[in-house]
Amino acid sequence: MSEETSDVGTKAKGDRINIFRIGSLWCFKYFFGDREIFMEFADYYNRDKYRFEVDSVGDRDKMAKSLEERGFETNLVEDTADYTVKIDRFKKYAPILRNSIDSTEGEKEREFIMKDMASVEEAISMGAKKS
Repeated sequence: MSEETSDVGTKAKGDRINIFRIGSLWCFKYFFGDREIFMEFADYYNRDKYRFEVDSVGDRDKMAKSLEERGFETNLVEDTADYTVKIDRFKKYAPILRNSIDSTEGEKEREFIMKDMASVEEAISMGAKKS
């Protein structure tokens, strides 16, 4: 299993990880530079969506506790509105997709839930708008 999550850059303990409720799943996107940490969460990794996901509150709490024990700050996000941006369906979106946790394609627009507020601001600088 690949340990890449399409996130870019070197990450360190002490970083904040947002854990999003998306439908019935709890998800987060993060690149662990430490293979040992990645392997601890490898069973939860969805390769197709480049994210970690669990489907129960119990597993979410276990995952958050383990992240916190390893020095990460976790933030549970149930309302994704502040993290959601949209862009015209025919504009370039690959750089936005890279930092999104989820995306949907509509008739005229693509909508993205971004992994953090810095990614929201970056998407806006690339032409996306807040949803």
